[in-house]
This record gives sequence, structure tokens and C-alpha cells, in this order.
Amino acid sequence: MSSAVAANSNCNWLCAGKDVFPAMLASIEEARRSICLETYIYNSGEPGEKFRAALIRARERGLEVRVLIDALGSMALSNSFWQPLRNAGGLVKTFNPHVLNRFGIRDHRKMLVCDEETAYIGGFNISSEYEGDGVTCGWCDLGLKIQGPLVRELAHSFAEMFETAEVQHTRLLHLRRFKKHHTEKSHEERVLVSGPGRGRNLIKQSLQSDLRKARNVKIMVAYFLPTWRLRRELTDVVSRGGSVQLILAGKSDVALSRLAGQSLYRRFLRSDVEIYEYQPQILHAKLLILDDIVYVGSANLDQRSLRINYELMIRFDRPAMAQEANEVFERTLKHCRRITSEDWKNARTLFGRIKQRWAYFCLVRIDPWVARWRWRTTSD
Repeated sequence: MSSAVAANSNCNWLCAGKDVFPAMLASIEEARRSICLETYIYNSGEPGEKFRAALIRARERGLEVRVLIDALGSMALSNSFWQPLRNAGGLVKTFNPHVLNRFGIRDHRKMLVCDEETAYIGGFNISSEYEGDGVTCGWCDLGLKIQGPLVRELAHSFAEMFETAEVQHTRLLHLRRFKKHHTEKSHEERVLVSGPGRGRNLIKQSLQSDLRKARNVKIMVAYFLPTWRLRRELTDVVSRGGSVQLILAGKSDVALSRLAGQSLYRRFLRSDVEIYEYQPQILHAKLLILDDIVYVGSANLDQRSLRINYELMIRFDRPAMAQEANEVFERTLKHCRRITSEDWKNARTLFGRIKQRWAYFCLVRIDPWVARWRWRTTSD
């Protein structure tokens, strides 16, 4: 897919690990100046060792190589895994190393930038769970390959995160001012980055504004637990004659999150919001379509992404982009089971409702409270 306006970036959809990993590795091999890799989860084995080998080869060609992984997401990785890359001159940092009172603040972003000319963003981590087509095997995820003006901005965002990855979080408060300064570059394509601390969440603020005007909304996310205001905006779309379709996880790697999201099904179904659950594999995609506006990136529609984690989304306001996103959504919909009000009423048990409400309480009340408390105690 190419942009209709020359000043815009060119984007290609990557809808499965079998497509995204080979494309990312090819871009690393083709790079001639610099490589920036940022991910929440990085595991050894396949494809992690392939990526490490490609990064080492890039260093041997003389490229600048920087890697940023999250301490919690990549906790299974041994301390020695990156030593061969460091020996070759590569720079590797761990975001927010394990300190108990800062444990909840995470870098959930995923990004690869090569030569400040080609970038990849989306939900894919560097882990074997994503290998496959998302239907017969491998998790169902979604990403974009981007070339054009947005790439330099993504590289700038990476540099800010890389610089502050290992420092105390009092320094990270200044990052919020940077984010507000450089994310409003174009009406048709905008990088939205967010995190904890001072200032309003740009992703949440942008979504709320777009939902107020939307008529047709399609959302596909792995973890669904929107704020009260976003829930109201979604039901208001239907109230004014529009439609809302949700593709959510029928299978999840985080059972607590799925239970918490299901606690909201009844009120959404009563408001005529359509709910579908993806059946073949674990759903990990993040895609939001609001009329001609498309959001793609790392953020889910849950409390962590909207209030706690560092996240990255790109907002596109292009009819052609929305048309292709709708095609992705419709293909995914073929593998979903619709949840109706009657089916949901009959399927719920008293014990099931208790589990869902408890999960909701944990993720909406306890987790944000603990994260805010840790943020305040480390920012004083």
C-alpha cells in the first residue's frame, strides 16, 4: 500500500509473524547506517537468536546498533544473552531494571527503525509465540512497515526512551513535555506516545476526541478494559445511530484480563454494541478504526495501556488506509464467534460473575493504585 499524498509515509500491513519477522530481518540485513530495536518481550530461541545474529552482523558492517528491552517483559532472558552483541560494539539497555518500588512502570512499546528510513511498529514481540499465520498456529497480531516522514519521528522517540531507560523515574517526568512537543506534526499521520506521570495521556485524549465524532467504529484488541469515559463514548456512538464492533480475545495469555473485560459484556450488549471473540489462536493485535481514522501500534484498550505503560500508536486519517484496515478487520471477523445477549446470559454462572468482578477490581482499582503509589514514591 502506498500513500495517496506524496508527503505522507508509505505503509504495508503485516498480519502474521510469518510475514513480519522475515521482513524485519531483511531490513536489518539491508541497513547501512543504524538500527534501533525496542520491544517489551524478547525471548531466546527462535526468532530471538536470528535477530541477535543479524544485529551482530550489522555491527560487523560498522552500523550503530541500539537495543532496548523491558526488564519485566524480558525477564526470562539470561544476563549473558546480549554479551556477543556488546562484544561487537552494540549498545543494549534494559528499561526500568528490577527495583521493587518501580516494578509496575513498563515500556510496552515495539519498534524497529533502520537507517531512519524504514520502521516497523505494532503488537509483535520478539518471541516464538508469534511465529505462524495467526490462524493455524502462532498468535494473531498486526503491524505496519513504514517508510517516509514518520520514520524519523519514530527514531527520535526511540532515542528519548533509550536515553532515559535506566535512570530514576524522576528524570522520566521530563519526557512527557517532549512527547507533547513533537507528536502533532501532520493531520493525516501522527505519532502518539504516552506514559505515566504528569500531563494528559495523548492516546486516550485523541481517542476520546475521535470517538465523539465517529459513526462506524471497529476495534480489535487483545486486552479490553477501557476507562469509564471511553466506555461511554463507545455506547454514545450507537445511541446516535452508528455502529460499534469489537473483536476481543476468545483465548488469552492473561486470563485475568480476559475475565475483567468480560465483566463489561452485559452493559455493552444491552447498548447494541457487537462483540466477537477470536477463536483459532491467542489474539494479540491492536487496531482501532473510527470512520476514516486508523490507530495501529502497541497500546491495548485497557487500564495499563491508557494509564500506566509507555506506549506508542500511530494515528492515520486517510480513507485509503481505513479501507485496508477494514479489510484486515473483516478477514479476522471470519474466525470469530459472535457473543449475543441471550447466549451471554445463559453462559454466565454465579461463580463466573464473581471471578469477572474480582478480575475487574484487581485491574481497574488495585493495579493502577499500586502503580501510582510507586510512581509518587519514586518521583518525590
